[in-house]
Amino acid sequence: MSASVKFGLILLGVAIFVATPFFFFGEQIEQLFAGEGALERLRSNGNFAWLAAIGLLVSDLALPVPTTAVMAALGMIYGPVVGGVFAAIGSVVSGLVGYFLCRFMGRPVAIWLNGQQGLTKGEAVFGQAGGWFVALSRWLPIISEVVACGAGLSKMRFTTFLAALLCGSIPLGFAYASLGHLGEDQPVLTLVASALLPFVLWFLVRPLLQRWK
Repeated sequence: MSASVKFGLILLGVAIFVATPFFFFGEQIEQLFAGEGALERLRSNGNFAWLAAIGLLVSDLALPVPTTAVMAALGMIYGPVVGGVFAAIGSVVSGLVGYFLCRFMGRPVAIWLNGQQGLTKGEAVFGQAGGWFVALSRWLPIISEVVACGAGLSKMRFTTFLAALLCGSIPLGFAYASLGHLGEDQPVLTLVASALLPFVLWFLVRPLLQRWK
């Protein structure tokens, strides 16, 4: 079995692990956050609504939490700037947790199951294009967790991972916080502009990272 197939199977296993809770608990959790559910649940935490929101965004690694609803609720509570900061922090922390868990705990298991060869291809892929994957995946449910875990499993350079994570998470956080703050006044314009930002930011940051190597 080739290294590419082995690494693909590893990522498939991660995707199944991440997606499984969606099949069992997705509908129930979606009902909890439907409508103004996310807003009400965050506000029930009073001054610690921001902390509860970050906790929910991180828990999306294992639970089917509607992260966009949580981010939008942050915008309603704190406004587009402060809410965007908290939303971005939650996304970044979530990515870091996935990265470090898989790097220090998941990697030995992956090697035990598939051998070092199974990670060789992943190390090559994430070494070349991992930054793009990380930055752009933050906008995609399930995929963002899988990519963060894949980056950890393949021991992607941490500074590169962090820079790409910031490039994807910051526009994401501010976009949905702004949508929550503005309601539905200009959702399309906000989403389109913010979705393009990870491309632009990573394009600008990547040359600087290459100089630091």
